[in-house]
Amino acid sequence: MLVHASIFSGFVIPFGNVVGPRVVWLLKREESSFVDRHGKAALNFQISLMIYMLISAILVLVLIGIIMLIGLFIFDLVYTIIAMIRASDGKEMKYPLAIPFFK
Repeated sequence: MLVHASIFSGFVIPFGNVVGPRVVWLLKREESSFVDRHGKAALNFQISLMIYMLISAILVLVLIGIIMLIGLFIFDLVYTIIAMIRASDGKEMKYPLAIPFFK
């Protein structure tokens, strides 16, 4: 659950949404395959969201990007909370729209 909760560090630290889960994943992946799978899922989702937000930021010039950025922010919050709940229950989490950078 800490892997998913560390995503919220991005609200305080620039790129904390990627750095936080990466640190927790690197420290605990050898101890638990469950943490390894959730760490990869969280990182894939956050890196994918960063790409989508970059594209949305560019599209701000044509005004649709503002709506996309707001939607992505809400999407990130909702699915991060869902992932935290699923991890605390011992269930797997597959994020939608996540590009599989780490397999």
